[in-house]
Amino acid sequence: MQTHTIDRKYNFPTDWNSIQDRIQSIDPIKYAATRNFENGALTLLGPYISRGVLSSKFVFDHIKSLDLEWKSTEKLIQELAWRDYWQQVWVAKNREIESDLNFEQKEVLHSGMPQAIVEAKTGIEVIDAAIEIFYKTGYLHNHMRMYVAAVCCNIGKYHWSAPANWMYANLLDGDLASNHLSWQWVAGTFSNRKYVANQENINKYFNSAQRNTFLDVPYEAFNNMEVPDLLLQNSNYQVEIRFPESVETKDLFRKKTLIYNYYNLDPMWHM
Repeated sequence: MQTHTIDRKYNFPTDWNSIQDRIQSIDPIKYAATRNFENGALTLLGPYISRGVLSSKFVFDHIKSLDLEWKSTEKLIQELAWRDYWQQVWVAKNREIESDLNFEQKEVLHSGMPQAIVEAKTGIEVIDAAIEIFYKTGYLHNHMRMYVAAVCCNIGKYHWSAPANWMYANLLDGDLASNHLSWQWVAGTFSNRKYVANQENINKYFNSAQRNTFLDVPYEAFNNMEVPDLLLQNSNYQVEIRFPESVETKDLFRKKTLIYNYYNLDPMWHM
């Protein structure tokens, strides 16, 4: 793998003052205009929300306090709402979100996932660079997540579940509902159509000028595209799970006990 410079903005401080500073720097207008671009005015609050350090309502209340017109804040508020919506789908459907939810994935030729994705060797320069940084930081731009999912599911013809688990296992802001249902949206199992992006689209949003890749085709060419040779090798990637040591619970009997999971670490819970 090549060495890539990691932008300091992808560091995620854990002290409350630094998190507050990040909240104060939110610009809903710039966010709406640039969110799909690699260097857009992103909030970078995902890990804090998915880990419950911040609630979506807390961020929503801050946005309201900016006293901007609704149309200026709508896109950012929509994205917050999507997070909560995914969670509610998970509550309603439970483990059903781990398999095709609304529609069966079409044109699946492979289980597992492409070795080229795991090794960041797709030949798409910005995708490979993003995956390498992803392994080091746990951060992956939301638009890039869609590109990766599209390459796996709709170009490589892999079922979405294994690569979705790979991404979830490496994400700093791992949110099972948001991750798996977003993959299903791309694969056409949650929505009724598949998502694809060509090289021109990737170049536009990720400041690239690359040509002559397997994605450097007009959109209509995707309809009858054969799986590129680069994506045929299947990875044996396994998600490694490390459970914490068990805690002796007998001393907790008849004591008041706060039970939580990592989605609910909100330091403002008592307010």
